[in-house]
Amino acid sequence: MKTLIHNATIVNEGRIFIGSVLIDGDRIAEVIPDGTPLPEADTVHEATGLLLMPGVIDTHVHFRDGGQSENPAGTFYSESRAARAGGVTSVIDMPNTKPQTVTLEALEAKEALAARDSAVNYGFMLGATNDNIDDLLAIEPTRYAAIKLFLGSSTGNMLVNNPKQLDRLFREARKLIVAHCEEEAVVQANLHNFKLEHQGKPTETAALHPQIRNSEACFLSTYHAIERARRYGTRFHVAHISTATELSLLSNFDLDKKHITSEVTPNHLWFDDRDYAELGNLIKCNPAIKSNDDRLALWAALEDGLIDTIATDHAPHPLEAKQRPYFDAPSGIPSIQHSLQMMLEPAINSELRPPTSELLTMLVSKMCHNPALLFGIKERGFIRPGYRADLVLVRPGVEDTVTRESLLYKCGWSPLVGQTFHTRIEQVWVNGDDGVRVGSADNGTPSGGAEALQFSK
Repeated sequence: MKTLIHNATIVNEGRIFIGSVLIDGDRIAEVIPDGTPLPEADTVHEATGLLLMPGVIDTHVHFRDGGQSENPAGTFYSESRAARAGGVTSVIDMPNTKPQTVTLEALEAKEALAARDSAVNYGFMLGATNDNIDDLLAIEPTRYAAIKLFLGSSTGNMLVNNPKQLDRLFREARKLIVAHCEEEAVVQANLHNFKLEHQGKPTETAALHPQIRNSEACFLSTYHAIERARRYGTRFHVAHISTATELSLLSNFDLDKKHITSEVTPNHLWFDDRDYAELGNLIKCNPAIKSNDDRLALWAALEDGLIDTIATDHAPHPLEAKQRPYFDAPSGIPSIQHSLQMMLEPAINSELRPPTSELLTMLVSKMCHNPALLFGIKERGFIRPGYRADLVLVRPGVEDTVTRESLLYKCGWSPLVGQTFHTRIEQVWVNGDDGVRVGSADNGTPSGGAEALQFSK
């Protein structure tokens, strides 16, 4: 089966140009410049005026589904369909599920779950604990995406705080280590003091969150982790950078010359601490969303090359849990269905970020190319002949308002409800499949094309 995507505005590998793409089965067969004779195809998809990009690779998601929770906040079935609706074609799921993905057996169980239910390509991180380093280091590195390390407590509480085990992990790991960096002692001290001062009072609101999980906690943890990585020459990736201060620890070398890299989330680029007044716990996440100065510094660092990837940290919770008083409400934001639109919106609204003429190519680099390169994902992340046909078409210049009814998350809420974007996700292909059944009531029927990701290192 051959499909021709005709006359699209292709955004790929630092270029924007008019052309067509031929899909043959599950792969890209040709990238055809404008004015070149077109091959025959079984189906022609007219794409004049539309942006054609590689499918987004989101390397940091919490789909919540480990196979043993009676009522998880999300499932691979629900969250993968939300991802695909937003132009995300591949995800890497985090290990803090039930059971935790800290053994080969748990990894295999998750793979079977995703093979049955996922609408997008999938891979997994294995979690480090104080007790599993021997077993973790023995697992074949190509079986998983990276090692996830929690240096601050968060959902699932997989905090690793044994210095000897950390030294061994950084010294012997044959895989990229991805870390949640918040200094636990600082967070706990702040939490204790703020509870004494505010608990049960009208001032007990989510506006406290960036004061409890403050810049000091982030900087100290990131500093110590990077120092350890440099000492042992470890490939190390800082998850969800949230402060301007951490940026001084990073370099803007080309990606292939770095062994210390970092990511930022769309939420930390979109929201700032002024939004707590309206959204409260709906934007409570770890690390906390901080000041507008931090937000603008993150945008600048993204464009300067200090930050290498964009990933959502998609983390749903039931709405009733988020409506509890601040100290009792869990941290996490569902965001994968609109992450691409969030990042494209600044092209329309320059107040959201410093202006640049290279927004589209930069975003494709950070959301598609770099995730594939950094995590060693084979044959994805680029529009190249022979690569898997993971593609997304975006229609610019149209209004698309987020409603509760349009959400595909199991939790059924988003802090973006009511937000009007000026792009629309028009069509998504996963391994050449156009996903016509995605989001439909197909009673568990596999949703066209999704596969396990293959890792080269």
